Amino acid sequence: MPVRPKIRLFVDQPLGEGERVALSRDHANYLFNVMRLREGAMLALFNGRDGEWRGEVVAAGKRAGEAVCVERVSEQNDPPDLWLLFAPIKKTRTDFIVEKAVELGVRRILPVQTEFTNAERIRQDRLQAHAVEAAEQCGAVFVPEVVELQPLTKVLDAWDARALVFADEGLAGPSSASAAVLAEAAPPAAILVGPEGGFSETERARLRGMEQVVPVALGPRILRADTAAVSVLTLWQAAAGDWR
Repeated sequence: MPVRPKIRLFVDQPLGEGERVALSRDHANYLFNVMRLREGAMLALFNGRDGEWRGEVVAAGKRAGEAVCVERVSEQNDPPDLWLLFAPIKKTRTDFIVEKAVELGVRRILPVQTEFTNAERIRQDRLQAHAVEAAEQCGAVFVPEVVELQPLTKVLDAWDARALVFADEGLAGPSSASAAVLAEAAPPAAILVGPEGGFSETERARLRGMEQVVPVALGPRILRADTAAVSVLTLWQAAAGDWR
């Protein structure tokens, strides 16, 4: 069995046996200038739709290149239909949330502006690129969409029947109790994690008044926003996702 290449690239192009894949200038710089690959080198390619393919470099230039798909090494494996809504925090910690959301398996990442959100803007394109990089590094074949920052009120105004798991810092209790509640929040579902200052009373009242909302406690301790996101994603995957 061929050794799977260590270098993985996300490409927004069709993949299939014999398919030729154009490598962008950024890809060429990374592969041929940084990693010193040459023609004949093998790499892994994925596009979020066609699984992972072993590809061979057939052209290696300073500003462009080309690879050809040789064989599929894994089928497409999409995560459960789970979204993550979170209030952006400091840059490195926001990056951490996006990275771990990709690793833990979400379909969509939605930054939301709450009353106590400190960050007033984000670079959506940068966070999307960070999600791609996380998928390349962790072996995922799916890259979730990162959408533009939106007010939480606007998101809730358009909410449909999707279950919304609300990590309520006002609750305290054992995580086992939350796991039992989360088992009922089957996909399609979403998880909402608040900012460093928590949710306002107005926001909490609105969320608790929505029939789609599932409030959960994250144990007896107050968690940082990034820790809370990882914790509730883990609990949901174990209780209602694809870890069971």
